[in-house]
Amino acid sequence: MSAYSFKTSIVAGIVASEGVVACPAEAVWGLSCDPFSASAVMALLALKERPVHKGLIVVAADPTMFAPLLEGLTDVERARVRVSWPGPNTWLVPNNGYFPPWVTGDSSEVAIRVTSAPALIDLSNAVSGPIVSTSANPAGAPPARWGFQVVRYFGPGLPRSVGGVDLSAKPSTIRRVSTGEVLRA
Repeated sequence: MSAYSFKTSIVAGIVASEGVVACPAEAVWGLSCDPFSASAVMALLALKERPVHKGLIVVAADPTMFAPLLEGLTDVERARVRVSWPGPNTWLVPNNGYFPPWVTGDSSEVAIRVTSAPALIDLSNAVSGPIVSTSANPAGAPPARWGFQVVRYFGPGLPRSVGGVDLSAKPSTIRRVSTGEVLRA
């Protein structure tokens, strides 16, 4: 563990204190924070140089953490989503006012995923809820696949969890639940 990598409990405390952390997802390192904290999300967007109107992906350790969103789906939609989780499958579902606009951007939908990444599962469980997970890279740069790339992009002061990504994996597929349309393969 390097001087800048921390145990889940420390990283969770940073997220709970409205901070931003780096955490390995399924295929790339991501930036994570509390989706309900405007200041945390704005700090994350500033790091990425990403406009708020694009929206963000929110991940959870367990489908029950998305219960308010899943309840609004048809039985067919809910089954389609649940069979794809946990794993690198992100779904655009109707937000119905659950997540704030700094998460959804200009959309009435929100991108959600039940992750299979051990570090994200631990972090979500430690904060008892969903967290933002967006690729750890400035806009236009390749996503970080290694912890040293996170440091190169954002400096040594950005806290990051221990762990790594599956280097054979690809970023999550993004689909719209209402149509099954693939937006990112």
